Amino acid sequence: MRSLFIKLTVIAMVFGIVSITSADTKIKGETVEYKFQDAVMKGYLAYDESIQGKRPGILVVHEWWGLNDYARRRARMLAELGYTALAVDMYGDGKQAMHPDDAKKFSSEVSRNFDVVKTRFLAAMDFLKQQGTVDPARIAAIGYCFGGGVVLNMARQGIDLKGVASFHGSLTAVKPAQPGQVQAKVLVLHGGDDKFIPPEQIEAFKQEMKSAGADFKFISYPGALHSFTSPEADELGRKFGMAIAYNPEADRKSWDELKGFLKTIFKN
Repeated sequence: MRSLFIKLTVIAMVFGIVSITSADTKIKGETVEYKFQDAVMKGYLAYDESIQGKRPGILVVHEWWGLNDYARRRARMLAELGYTALAVDMYGDGKQAMHPDDAKKFSSEVSRNFDVVKTRFLAAMDFLKQQGTVDPARIAAIGYCFGGGVVLNMARQGIDLKGVASFHGSLTAVKPAQPGQVQAKVLVLHGGDDKFIPPEQIEAFKQEMKSAGADFKFISYPGALHSFTSPEADELGRKFGMAIAYNPEADRKSWDELKGFLKTIFKN
């Protein structure tokens, strides 16, 4: 059993709670801890308290900056749609980067050992499945930038997910998918002018998915740069001289695409 393999110990300590209430919803967001081996992972769990019973669960994997307010916002947005969402901590101890050099260091430390990436992802997945508001048979994952690459590589390895969606994520395969291996439906939402992902990487990804027999959809938004879904991207781009920018239209369209995707994969 995977639970035994990763030796997951749930601490479930809540450090802070945020409730967002409207006439029909009451969104609860809480910082939670789950332990994997010697590493303490600090995630963020969000769900609508006004909904009764179990619902699909969605993992949200952060950008290379770490689990910040942006990832938490996306988790709350998913909770508003009726899902239980866990913003995942891939770095451990809730570590965040304030400079691209640190972000590169943190992401590289994790990414150089794919087994670490995989087992930390599975630890978060098991934690999410244990929540009382979650149907453990209906789990999906979305990711942004670094996180987009993570969820795509989980799909490549045949992890038991209903679907994965990548927003301006890396398309490089750590271990290329083999025929019949990709069980999850795959959605890639890409910036048409993304300077970090060359055209040959896109073509290699599409060919890999076709060869593996994956059910995938690739959408490119003309004029959109890397990090097109993040309102903070404009300021970060100016501050650090990075080719990133927020694109409101691509952000809206890609989120609408995700909503339709989630309805499709969870329809049963």
